[in-house]
Amino acid sequence: MKFISTRLSAPALSFEEVVFQGLASDGGLYVPEFLPNFSEHKLSEMAKMTYEELFFEVTHHFINREIDDESYKNLIKKTYATFSHQAIAPLKQLSHNHFLLELFHGPTLAFKDFALQFLGNLLEHFLSKNHHKIVIVGATSGDTGSAAIEGCKNCENAQIFILHPHNKVSDVQRKQMTTVIADNVFNLAVEGNFDDCQGMVKQMFANQEFLKGKKMVAVNSINFARIMAQIVYYFYAALRLGASEKNPVSFSVPTGNFGDIYAGFLAKKMGLNINKLIIATNENDILARFLKSNDYSKSEMVETISPSMNIQVSSNFERLLFDGHKAKKMEEEMPKLMKEFEQTGSLKVSEEVLKSIQKEFSGFVCDDEKTKNAIKEFFIKTGETLDPHSAIGVFAAEEFFKTKEYQGELLISLATAHPAKFPEAVMSAGAPNPQLPSFLKDLSKRKEEFAVIENNLESVKNFISEKI
Repeated sequence: MKFISTRLSAPALSFEEVVFQGLASDGGLYVPEFLPNFSEHKLSEMAKMTYEELFFEVTHHFINREIDDESYKNLIKKTYATFSHQAIAPLKQLSHNHFLLELFHGPTLAFKDFALQFLGNLLEHFLSKNHHKIVIVGATSGDTGSAAIEGCKNCENAQIFILHPHNKVSDVQRKQMTTVIADNVFNLAVEGNFDDCQGMVKQMFANQEFLKGKKMVAVNSINFARIMAQIVYYFYAALRLGASEKNPVSFSVPTGNFGDIYAGFLAKKMGLNINKLIIATNENDILARFLKSNDYSKSEMVETISPSMNIQVSSNFERLLFDGHKAKKMEEEMPKLMKEFEQTGSLKVSEEVLKSIQKEFSGFVCDDEKTKNAIKEFFIKTGETLDPHSAIGVFAAEEFFKTKEYQGELLISLATAHPAKFPEAVMSAGAPNPQLPSFLKDLSKRKEEFAVIENNLESVKNFISEKI
């Protein structure tokens, strides 16, 4: 299998090359040239597998034997040995037709651990084999940074630089990053917002001369290995609940950068019977606006109690646009479309492409007040404490139940973070103070190290250049 760019003019790459490449040389994102498809018989076999066994079954097609099977299985086992729940991704029932998929039992208490623990082990495997050294640079709106540091801090051949928006992540999110004191870990608090951080990372990928010959590697979800890892829990949850050719499920996904829900879209294309993928956003609603009225345009960032979703430009949406255009044999439009967005901050697609995307997705917007109401309501009704991001997903699911698109299927909402990462938001909603797991109880007392840096590309590049 090869991987191709969404903008069509970069060379096709192998899986290992894609892991290290990040953005394509033409500015696009890499996608697989085709997807494996599982038969109904195969899916019934997969329903009996452990999480690790299922991970191998779903993903080894993308690896294309670039890692031998035994080494790959050991890498998977090592990745999920760090999770605190034996099921890895346990399901809880909220009502007769609504389930919660808990994705916060990894070492940093967020769904990003599923992909970034894996990516860290994957990088170490390839780097050790090839004796290469890399510079990992990433931007975070809260959870990616700590998961990337935790996953990659033991990579002897990597230095890690994580940009986060200064004073715009929760205290727990910041401390999970900044209390990892290691010679190869650097945290940069940028005096801007997440989109500023993400924009600088993309610009640095486009021009890497400041790295003195070292290779820059992405840990953000532009790296396809992260998307690939997230496909697995869609299969795991749906098959556990009896999804089959006759029994569809739907998923509600708190959505910012579109990587998580795009993984669900790929799971559907690989044979999983999903009726709808529900885009649940906070007031930064660019994705919901696009679905409703073909309006994908930047607007002013809104600061909310769900900071990991305070994103105006959803990087992975380009992958979906590519798939939508390719399905209509219109992929040649992509370079022009993305250039238009980069120049104007806005794009529209053809009616044909829009309708094909609307067929797969629904979208709902949840403001802070509704988020708090959802936290309180579900605590009273079920005893479950939801973090603000997960609460937005649950809110959107409940709204979806009221629509004609709901066909009576079971619905799975993704719980993307542990509530103890956002105690202020949870308590302001009227739920009790959520407690950190025992292994993080002393987090507030740990020493922090980070650099506050102005919102300026040259300042960030100079900082990195001085440290490598």
